[in-house]
Amino acid sequence: MDLTHIVVLALLQGITEFLPVSSSAHLILPSQVLGWPDQGLAFDVAVHVGTLLAVIFYYLTDLVKIAVATLESIVKRRLNSLSKLGWFIIIGTIPAGLCGLLFEDLVSTAARSMQLIGFTTIFFGLLLGLASYCNRKLCWRSIQTMMGERADTLSHLTLKQTLIIGCAQAIALIPGTSRSGITLTAGLFLGLRPEAAARFSFLLSIPIILASGLLEGLKLYTHPELAVVDPMEMLIGVFLSFITAICVIHLFMKYISKSGMALFVIYRLVLGAALLYLSYFAL
Repeated sequence: MDLTHIVVLALLQGITEFLPVSSSAHLILPSQVLGWPDQGLAFDVAVHVGTLLAVIFYYLTDLVKIAVATLESIVKRRLNSLSKLGWFIIIGTIPAGLCGLLFEDLVSTAARSMQLIGFTTIFFGLLLGLASYCNRKLCWRSIQTMMGERADTLSHLTLKQTLIIGCAQAIALIPGTSRSGITLTAGLFLGLRPEAAARFSFLLSIPIILASGLLEGLKLYTHPELAVVDPMEMLIGVFLSFITAICVIHLFMKYISKSGMALFVIYRLVLGAALLYLSYFAL
């Protein structure tokens, strides 16, 4: 790959991994529109490692506290808010993990369909908009009845809510859905504040991205002919996706604390329409 190819794909991965806009919808565009060759499995693993390191780095202090509290809960057989969150992250990961193992081949085949990605980008974008609207209405009622206090922070997250968000994350196996988008959508429908829903979405992404990276890494180990990317290209991909993802997480958390999801909904509608146009008329 040339440098432009590397930079564009790494930046796309870093920007879209944690925004509710579907990274698969973006990563398909360069190859389809510009005629670039497939970047290969090794480079995909590299840029995912970059985004994984980014979310771990951003939440490192929280993750250490959650991990320590979760281990202590095993020894002391007593839960607190941090250990409960740790167990909820584990439990919320199970549905997507099971579905990933069961439907891996089907998903990898469906991912090649630009039409599917276009339709799902639009549909789940509209669903995100509906969730945001319902959440604002719920927020207003809650503020009226609870004098400004809502029991929707992660310390008040329930097992039922966790399972619903975890099952929503499994739906993200459908290309174009957006893992962060569908988990954020579920959290908003459940009444979580947008920043709380986003934080849980990001924490929940860590085991899934890690498991996905290990699985793809195992494929590279068993099929070394797939590892055709130059090591320097992979390092550039990791670095750029890492830096970009950290910036995106930080800016996104600031943005949603003040604004709604309208910008992302409109963007998804435009992107989905562009993909459908390209798939039916331009290519």
